[in-house]
Formats: sequence, structure tokens, C-alpha cells
Amino acid sequence: MMEARAAAEEGALGGAPTWLLGLVPVALIAAAVAILALAGAPGLGERSGAPVEELATERTVLRPGEIELTVRNDGPDPVEVAQVAVNDAFLAFSASDGLRLDRLEATTLTVPYDWIEGEAYEVSVVSSTGATFAHEIEAAAETPVADAGFFGLMGLLGVYVGVIPVSLGMLWLPFVRRIGQEWLRILIAFTVGLLAFLAIDAALEGIEIAETAPSAFGGAALVVAGALIAFLVLSAVDVYLARKRASASDARAGGAGIYLSLLVAIGIGLHNLGEGLAIGSAYAAGALALGTFLVIGFAIHNTTEGLAIVAPLADERPALGRLVLLGLIAGAPAIVGAWIGAAAYNPSLAALLLGVGVGAIAQVVVQLVPSMRDGDGRALHPGAVGGLVSGMAVLYLTGLLVSV
Repeated sequence: MMEARAAAEEGALGGAPTWLLGLVPVALIAAAVAILALAGAPGLGERSGAPVEELATERTVLRPGEIELTVRNDGPDPVEVAQVAVNDAFLAFSASDGLRLDRLEATTLTVPYDWIEGEAYEVSVVSSTGATFAHEIEAAAETPVADAGFFGLMGLLGVYVGVIPVSLGMLWLPFVRRIGQEWLRILIAFTVGLLAFLAIDAALEGIEIAETAPSAFGGAALVVAGALIAFLVLSAVDVYLARKRASASDARAGGAGIYLSLLVAIGIGLHNLGEGLAIGSAYAAGALALGTFLVIGFAIHNTTEGLAIVAPLADERPALGRLVLLGLIAGAPAIVGAWIGAAAYNPSLAALLLGVGVGAIAQVVVQLVPSMRDGDGRALHPGAVGGLVSGMAVLYLTGLLVSV
């Protein structure tokens, strides 16, 4: 009966091309939308009550005698900026792109004000309807000028907190090669604990940043979307590389250990990209303590990431060039993140990138779990549990040394 029905349907369609059959639903949807638009969308534009106004502050720049806010209309209705107040004192101001903002439009408000370094301020933007949108400046500090020297400093800071600590951590490779298989499985579990804590930390940080971003761009959903995209893309790459290794006639492509180390380095690198974003944006806002204590804290914190990279290499002898490349993949994104965060920080982009880091790390954890199994096939034997807990505890404790 099913075959007869299919034959009848094929006959009714007259052997139309496949691409045309795919366009039929699209054409019908377009026609329905066109009819609704021609009819003036009756009832859809009618709404009673006060307008729904939302205004999000995306960036704050402080210069001597001047406060500059970049604000975006995050609501469904237009917003017209009427007044700006600093600590309840209404002041004259200018708007770079006009006072009226339609949905998702942005403008930069410049307010002449003699602020005092280190003091806290509340900048309130009042709309024409009387709605007030407050923005807190916790500790005023002059925003650095983005010149060559500034980017050089950000690059140097990225090297100190990313490349150098990770590279130092990779010096544990000779130690990793000499320990037995049981201790190696515990070390892999320790690595998984490190990565799991990194993923949790990045997810929470991404959600916190997303709460300050315009909700129209997705908010916390950006973190989830970034994580899913990264996980799926890396899973596809994993399948492709696995097939390539299986069909290779020699070992020039590298063994499984190098492959796992590469995945770990990519996951850590994406996390360090988000870390660099936080550092750069905090520095631009004058909220970063650039002291020896901070550098030491990051060095200790990120050195453990180098250990996570070399843990899968116990049975392999990679060339020095490959080890250097792995260190750069894991550490260098901190430099790029610091540049982006200091010069063009955007909370929505930061949330998305942190989500990407979460997804990448989750995919790496999936790859590492089989290496934790003991002779009986148990992934959560007592040694592995101890390694997992130790990895998370070490990263938590070293994280206490870092203050941004």
C-alpha cells in the first residue's frame, strides 16, 4: 500500500525536479508573509500602554575631564536620550549618532566631567519618557590610548600569563615518561580534572559577562551556542583526522598521543583567549593590578595547563618543534585576547568566545576519558577519582592567586 501511495504522489507531481520540490514550502511561506505585509499587518502594530525601553552600556571610556559611554537600544521600542546625570547631577552631553535610537542602534554619549581617579561614580541615562538606566563605574581610571606601545604592553602581558607558564609546565615531560602506567592513568585523570574546572570556570564567567551584554544578541544563549558549535566542529575534525590516520601508510602524521596533546592545547588555547579578553578589558578600564603578585599568580595557575598538554605524550618522542608549536597553540591566544579585550571589548563577543572555549574543553575531556581506564575497564577507579579531585583542587587553589 505504501508503494502504491508513493507512486500516486510521484505521478501527481508530474516528475518535477527535486530542487523545485524543495522550494515549494519556501515559496508558500514567502507568499504568506507578502500577503500579511500588503494587508498592513492588521493588529500587529497596535499596542497599548507605556513603551518598553531598554538601554545597555557596552563600553566606558574615561579621559581627563570627560566620561564617554557607548549605549545600545536593547528593547523593542525606540529610545530617545533626554538627559545624562553623574552622581545625580545632570550635565550637558553630546551624542555621536543622535539622541533617538531605534532597536539595536548605538550611540556614544560624551559627558564633560572632572572625575577623580579611584572614586566610584554612577552615570544615569534618562530617556524622554523618564525611564532611567544606571551604569556603575566602580573605580575611575583613565583609559589607556591604544597606540603601538599599548599593544606592545598587552602582547608582553599575554606572553607572561600565557606562553611562558604553559611552556614551563611542559617541562614535566621527562617526569611523565618515567612514571608507570598506573600513575600515568592518575595523571590523565588529573588532567581531566584541570580541564573540567577550566570549563566550569569559563562557563560561569561567560554567563556573568552575558548578563551585562544586550539581551537582544542572545545573552547567556551565546555561551551555550558557542559551546555547541565548538564541540560539534572539533568532533567533526576528530572523525576526519581519525580516518586520515587510519588510512595513512606511515606514521608521519603523528601518533595518538600527539593528537590528544593537540586537542588539549586547542582547548586550553581557547580558554586562554577568553582569559586574555578579561585581562585586556580590565586593563583598559584601569581595574587590573599590574604587579609582581599578579604575574606570579598567573604563572602558577597556568603552569598546570602545560602539564595537561604533555600528559598524553608519555609513550611518544615528539620533535622539539612540535612541542614548541603545542605551547604556542595553548599560550599565544592569551596575547590575541588581551589585544581584543583592550582595544575593542564587546561583552557579546566575549560571551561567545568563552562558550567556544567550554565546548572545546568538553570535547577534549571526551577524548581523554578512555585513557583513564584501568585494566578492568573502569574509568572511575580510586586512583582516577583522586586524580580528578586533585586536578580541580589545584586549579582552584592556584586561581586564588589571580586577582583581576
